[in-house]
Amino acid sequence: MADYESGEAAPQCPMHGVARSLLGRTNRDWWPDALPVDMLHQHGVSPDPMGEEYDYAEAFKALDYNALKADLTALMTDSKSWWPADYGHYGPFMIRMAWHAAGTYRVTDGRGGAGSGQQRFEPLNSWPDNGNLDKARRLLWPIKRKYGKHISWADLFILAGNVAIESMGGPVFGFGGGRKDVFQSEGDTFWGTEELWVDQGVKTRIIPEEELELEGPLAAIQMGLIYVNPEGPGGNPDPLASARDMKATFLRMAMNSEETVALTAGGHAFGKAHGAKPGETFGKSPASEALQMQGLGWLTDSDEIGKGHITTSGIEGAWSNNPTKWSGDYFRLLFKYDYELVKSPAGAQQWQPVNAAPEDMAPDARDPSKRVPTMMTTADMALKMDPEFRAISERFHADQSALDDAFARAWFKLTHRDMGPKIRYLGPEVPEETLIWQDPVPAGTAPSDGDVAAFKSAVLASGLSIGQLVKTAWASASTYRKSDHRGGANGARIALAPQKDWAINEPAELAKVLAKLNELRGGMSLADAIVLAGSAAIEKAAKDGGYAVDVPFTGGRGDATQDWTDVDSFVWMEPQADGFRNYLKTSQTVKTEELLLDKASLLGLSGPEMTVLVGGLRVLGVNHGDIADGVLTTRKGALTNDFFVNLLDNEVFWKLVDTSSDQQFIGHDRSNAGEKWRATRTDLVFGSNSQLRATAEVYAETGNEEKFVKDFVKAWVKVMNADRFDVTSKPVTSERAS
Repeated sequence: MADYESGEAAPQCPMHGVARSLLGRTNRDWWPDALPVDMLHQHGVSPDPMGEEYDYAEAFKALDYNALKADLTALMTDSKSWWPADYGHYGPFMIRMAWHAAGTYRVTDGRGGAGSGQQRFEPLNSWPDNGNLDKARRLLWPIKRKYGKHISWADLFILAGNVAIESMGGPVFGFGGGRKDVFQSEGDTFWGTEELWVDQGVKTRIIPEEELELEGPLAAIQMGLIYVNPEGPGGNPDPLASARDMKATFLRMAMNSEETVALTAGGHAFGKAHGAKPGETFGKSPASEALQMQGLGWLTDSDEIGKGHITTSGIEGAWSNNPTKWSGDYFRLLFKYDYELVKSPAGAQQWQPVNAAPEDMAPDARDPSKRVPTMMTTADMALKMDPEFRAISERFHADQSALDDAFARAWFKLTHRDMGPKIRYLGPEVPEETLIWQDPVPAGTAPSDGDVAAFKSAVLASGLSIGQLVKTAWASASTYRKSDHRGGANGARIALAPQKDWAINEPAELAKVLAKLNELRGGMSLADAIVLAGSAAIEKAAKDGGYAVDVPFTGGRGDATQDWTDVDSFVWMEPQADGFRNYLKTSQTVKTEELLLDKASLLGLSGPEMTVLVGGLRVLGVNHGDIADGVLTTRKGALTNDFFVNLLDNEVFWKLVDTSSDQQFIGHDRSNAGEKWRATRTDLVFGSNSQLRATAEVYAETGNEEKFVKDFVKAWVKVMNADRFDVTSKPVTSERAS
C-alpha cells in the first residue's frame, strides 16, 4: 500500500562517480546532525536493554494472546483526536504499517523484512514511503506498554495488521510470533547509492533503453520506496511500464505474478491514499524534526489534522466505495469504469473513473454523509492493462473465494517470509499446513556414538582429501543467512537443484564427494554425514598440525527433498563471491574484501571469527578450483597458523599481477625477488587493514598456535550449527598431539 511523502533535501553524495561501497548511503549521509548514539555500543557492548539472559520465546509463552487481540480489535475503532482514524477505523492504517514493515524483505540477500522491528529506526523510520507510519506506532504504544516483554514490536506490527484485516471482514491465513526486537538500526543493509529520495528527481532503477536493471540485492524501484512508485516509473503514468516494475520488484521480494495481483488488490481493498495538500506544506521526517516533536514527523498545523488535510503519497482518495470492508469492489470498479488521468490536490498523477455512479463513490474520510470519487494509481491500472496481470485479475474478479485464499496466503508469506523455518514460529495461530517457501526439512534422527565413530574412520580412509571434505561441509553450511534464516546444512540441499549445479560448488567434484558419503553413511542422514565428514577432516588436520582436538558434533539433521525445495527462490542465493573459498564468479562493483565482510555478516560472524576461519580454510585447501592463491603454507592440509605467519612476514613484498582486474598478487622473497606466494585482495586485506591485521597478528604470534586451532574449531561449529535452532554449542577442548 504505497503512501509516501516528500522529505527534506539530502546532502550531496561523496561517492559520486566511483565504485559503490558495501553499505551505500548510510544514516550519517542522510542525517549528518543525528545524535551519534552508536558510540555507546562499540567494543561488543550491546544496545539491547533486555540483556543476554532474556528469552523472548519463553516470555511469549506467558502472553495472554486472546486479550492482546481483543485490545488490538478495540483500538481499530477508538479514534484519537490527535490523529483521527479515516472512516473511524484504523484498520487500513495498521495494514499499511504491517505491510511496510514486512515489504522491505528481499530474497536476494534475505535482508529487510519485519523480523526485527526495523521500522522504528532510521532510515526506514524516515523513508518517504513510510510517511506518517510513526503515528501508527504511537497508537500501538499503550498496548505495547501493557504487554511489555511478552510481545516484541516486530511481532506487534504484524499481528496488528492481521487483526486489522480480520476486523474488516478480510481473510487471514494465520500468525506466527517469534520476531525478537533489536535496538538499533541494522547498518549492514545496502539500500542504494542515490543522493536523493524518490520524489526529488531520482531516476527509476529500471530503464530498459539505458540497459539499467536493479543493482545487486536491491528490490525497490527508487530510493525510499518499499516497492514501486504508485504514479508510475519516475512519476510517468504508464501502466505497462508500471507492470514491468511491479514484476521485477515483487519477484525480488519472492512473489510471483499471482501473489503480486492478490496483494495489490487485497491491500487496496482497504483505506485511502493521502494527497489533500502539497507536500511542501508539511514538516520534516522524524529524523530531522525539532527535539520537542518527540520523534514525530510530517506534521502540519494541529488544527488541520482533524479535517483530514494530510499528505503522504500525494495521491488522494480511496480505491473502493467500501474502504473499511473486505469485498470484491476493488476489481468491480476497476473493470466497470474507464479511467482518466487527473491530478490530486497535491499535484500527483492518479486515475479517476469516468462518470462514476453515486453508489460507487466513497464516503469522505471525515464526514460519512459526503461522497467523493474513488481513484486508482498507475500501479492499479497495471492490473487492468498488462495482459498477464489482467488475466489473473479477471479470474479473481469472477471468483471471490479464489481471491480470498490467494490474498490470505500471500499476506502470510509477505509477513512471515523472513522468519525462516517453521520451528521458529510461536503462538496459537501458527497454521498446520507447511508451505514450500518455508524450506521444510523432515525431522532427522541423531546417529549413535558408535555410528559416528565408525563413519569418521571410514570417511578418513575413503580416499577423499581433507580439502574435499571440509570444502563440501563448508559449501553446505555456509549458505545460511541470519537475515532470513534460510540456507544452512540441515536438509543437505547442496545435493539438490539448484545448489548442486552452482559453479562455486564445483559440481563434478561435489558429485564424487556426495556419492562416496552416500556410500558410507548407512542410516545416517546425508546432512549429518556432510557435516560429520568435515569435522573428522578438521580433527585429522589439527592432529597433523600438532594438536589433538575434538570437533563438537550434534546430529539429528534431516534430508530435504527436491519436491519440497523452492528452486526459484534458491536461485537467488547462489554466491557471486565467497572470500572463504577465494571465489569470485564475475567482476563486481564492490571490492572483494567488502564482499567477504558481507558474507561473514550474513553468517553472523564476528571479526575474529571471520579472520580465523579464512586463515584455517586457506591452509586446509578449501579454495575454489584448488587454486594456490592464499594457501600460504608448505603443509597444505594441516590445520596450522601458517597463513598468518607467512602473510605478516616482513621478508616478503607483494606486487599486483594484473592491473586490469586488481585481484591477484604475487609475494616475492626480499632476498632474491623470487616468487614465494600468490594471493588475492581477500587474502591481503588481513595485512593491509589495521583492525584485521591486529587480529591476524594475534593468530600469528608464537604461543598462540593452540588458540588458533581452538578458535577455528569454535567458529567452524558455529557455522555448521547456524541453522540448528535447537542446538547449543559445546566447548572446544584440545591438547598437543603425541
